This record gives sequence, C-alpha cells and structure tokens, in this order.
Amino acid sequence: MTQKQTLLGRVAQLAKANINSMLDRAEDPEKMLDQLVRDYTSSIAEAEEAVAQTIAGVRLAEADLGEDRAAATEWGRKAGAASSKADQLRGAGDTAGADKFDGLARVALQRQIQFEGEVTEAEPRIQAQNATVEQLKGGLTQMRTKLEDLKGRRDQLVARARSAEAQERVQGAIRSIDVMDPTSELSRFEDKIKHQEAMVAGRAEAQSTSIEDQFAELEDHSHDAEIEARLQQLKGGA
Repeated sequence: MTQKQTLLGRVAQLAKANINSMLDRAEDPEKMLDQLVRDYTSSIAEAEEAVAQTIAGVRLAEADLGEDRAAATEWGRKAGAASSKADQLRGAGDTAGADKFDGLARVALQRQIQFEGEVTEAEPRIQAQNATVEQLKGGLTQMRTKLEDLKGRRDQLVARARSAEAQERVQGAIRSIDVMDPTSELSRFEDKIKHQEAMVAGRAEAQSTSIEDQFAELEDHSHDAEIEARLQQLKGGA
C-alpha cells in the first residue's frame, strides 16, 4: 500500500467516524466530548498537513510536466532549424556542412522524443494524483463539518447534563425536608406545639368549670332565706 493510499484511507475513516455512537458510549459526557474535540481537531490538523504535502508533490510534478512539454517543443524547433540549415548547405553544395546540421537535427529529435515520452508517462500519473487530491479535499471538508457538528452537540449535551444534575440536587433537597415524614424534626416540633395547645385548652376549660361551680353554689344559697320563710308560714298556718 502506498503512502497516498494510506493517507486516503485514513482521511476517509475519520470522515466516516460515527460521532453519535461514540457519544452514546461516553460515561462522562463532558470530559469525553472535550477529549473527542481535541483528538478530532488534532487528527484534522495532521490530515491537512499530509494533504498539503500531497498537493505540493502534485504541483511540483505538474511544473515538471510543463517544463518537459516546453522542452519537447523547443527541441522540435531546434530540430527543424538544424534540418533547414542542412538543406540550405546541401543546396549550396556544402555536403559536409549539411551532414553536420542533419546530425544536429537528429540529436534534437532524439531529445524531443525523450521529453515527449516523459510527458506521455507523467500525464496519467498526475491526473490520478489530482483525483486523489480531490478525494482528500472532500474528506477534509467532511471532517471539518463533523467537527463543527461535534462542537455543537458538545454544548447541547453538556448543558443538558448540567440541567439534569441541578434538577437532581433540587429533588434531593426537597426529599430531605419532607414535612410529612413523622421522624423528621418538623413533625416532632409540630407534635410539641399540638401538645402545648391542648394543655392551654385544658387549663382554660378547667378554670371555666371551677368558676361555674362557684356561681352555682352562690345561686343555691340565695334561696335558703325564702325557703325558711315559707316553711314558717306553713307551720303558722297549721
């Protein structure tokens, strides 16, 4: 497996990472999310650097390809110029000079063919490399999108976790002061107050009964004189 293939596979794996599944397995969501954001950010940075190196290599190869094409064109021009010169010399009767420039034309043509061969060999390779670069760019875009999604979900989940924790604390506090609990301090205090209230009512009732009895006794003695007077009348009449 080549380095480019390994890089492409790594970027693709990161881009396809199931963040939802990773979050579902988290025991401590806040810590796990923070660590996941750091790891994913670091992975993206590493992937970006590797992709940049790959792109740089492709651009250098493209520059070399351009130079090879220019060289092939230049050597073709030189071959044509040498051949024309040879024809002129041969027409002037300078066979030796003509042969010399024909030799130069052959050398130029050989160099032209060499550069054309390099161009022919490099073109499909560079085309494939450019396709790989586009795939890597697409993978990086997906990774960045997932990172933003991860950050957004992190904020939401942390807020929900803190809200749930606060609700749990409130409910615990309410349970700890349940006034309906007969063993609680409030219930015992209420029983004490009820007892005091009953004692006050009892004393008031007792005091009220004593006064009524006294008044009843006074009322009974107030008839004693009349009773005696009527008794004497009865006796006198007899």
